[in-house]
Amino acid sequence: MTMALTVARYTVKRGSEEHNLELVRAVYRELAQLRPQGFRYATYRLEDGRTFIHIAERQGDRDGPLAALSTFREFQADIGDRCDWGPTVDAAEVVGRFGGE
Repeated sequence: MTMALTVARYTVKRGSEEHNLELVRAVYRELAQLRPQGFRYATYRLEDGRTFIHIAERQGDRDGPLAALSTFREFQADIGDRCDWGPTVDAAEVVGRFGGE
């Protein structure tokens, strides 16, 4: 089955790094409780400490579970105020992958 990928990238304002981390970690706690099938999610923080990349993978054309999560809605609520740049959200495709499953 094919996986649909979405990539989001943004840079938070100085002083918003820890608040953003708290919000992201809350999303992961809720995902851990729900354990949605056919869904993978990863968040990376770049070396500058302020730029974040989120990658969501879901099976087929189904919507992922993020929009239904209260923690994700809270994360999104003031994202524009937290950011110096972005967020940008784009569909992506896997060109290659090594390791993991």
